Amino acid sequence: MRGNILTPGGWIGGELRFGARIDAVDGGPVDPVANGDDYILPGFIDVHVHGGAGRDMMEGGDAPHVIAALHARHGTTSLLATTMTAPPDDIERALRAIGAACKERGKGEARILGVHLEGPYINAARLGAQPPFAKEATLLEVEAYERLAPLRVITVAPEIHGHLELVRHLSDAGIRVQIGHTSGSYEDGVAALEHGAAGFTHLFNAMPGLHHRDPGMVGAALAHARYAEIIPDLLHVHPGAIKVALRAIPQLFCVTDSTAAAGMPDGDYMLGRQVVHKCMGGVRLADGTLAGSTLTMDGALRNLVRIGLSIEDAARRVSTNAADYLGEALRGRLAPGCHADFVVLDRGLNIKAVYIEGEAL
Repeated sequence: MRGNILTPGGWIGGELRFGARIDAVDGGPVDPVANGDDYILPGFIDVHVHGGAGRDMMEGGDAPHVIAALHARHGTTSLLATTMTAPPDDIERALRAIGAACKERGKGEARILGVHLEGPYINAARLGAQPPFAKEATLLEVEAYERLAPLRVITVAPEIHGHLELVRHLSDAGIRVQIGHTSGSYEDGVAALEHGAAGFTHLFNAMPGLHHRDPGMVGAALAHARYAEIIPDLLHVHPGAIKVALRAIPQLFCVTDSTAAAGMPDGDYMLGRQVVHKCMGGVRLADGTLAGSTLTMDGALRNLVRIGLSIEDAARRVSTNAADYLGEALRGRLAPGCHADFVVLDRGLNIKAVYIEGEAL
């Protein structure tokens, strides 16, 4: 595969040789703007995917496979299947299906690396579009869920009784804990980070904002976080706020927070137990609350470039930073020995080809 190849050391003009893993990158340094060849970038990694192609992760059954195939067509080569706040039976049904999908990647599908458990351990006052089933966490319940599917990320509200100690337990067990859907203060955020929390769920959304005399949870993130998610659909967060986060958080990474409406026409869809409506590029509850997105990661990349990022920086935000966050050293970069997960884009940053573990879609 020949083109402008983005490697960990910069742009190489030449050939990417691969099987299931990358064998070699041959060529020399190149200016990708001056050289008119296609761009070859690391495959996108999305740690916050609720749905797509009309299907929702909470359905169970074959929904994870259908969703993974939709996002693969838009350049996502690996993802975390993300659940909703719901009764235990609903969560267990979803986790069983996701756990099975994690064991075997279907043809044409993104690799499902595990689960992002977004709720139910959140603040009932900051549900956003989550259904009203928020609850205090227990380690026993989390361990039961872990037996059904690999939990890679869990969102918690740290101000809830007992959650700081849970953050420590989960972090010690290798699970990334994110702060989100929270009414917590700046001090709550700092305490959670000190207890091992690793990031923030959809920064700015469903959390107290920044005020100069009351920095809030956003202030804790901007002052102290190394990692945080952000949704760059340009609806959830203003481009100016994205730029603030980019300056403050070294390894900010992008997620879609995509719903069943991704890749679908306008209309009504399910998000867990909630009916949501897609219209004019957004997804909302009946009261107008934003309810996830229709974003795909190729659109996220184009939006980042549109607001002023270089292609190289944008690629890190939709791939490499998330890989580093998850400890996936063999994904999110184009180097010998890594999985052959990459996308080929034309000069307008439109998808021309996607390869997942060496398989062409």
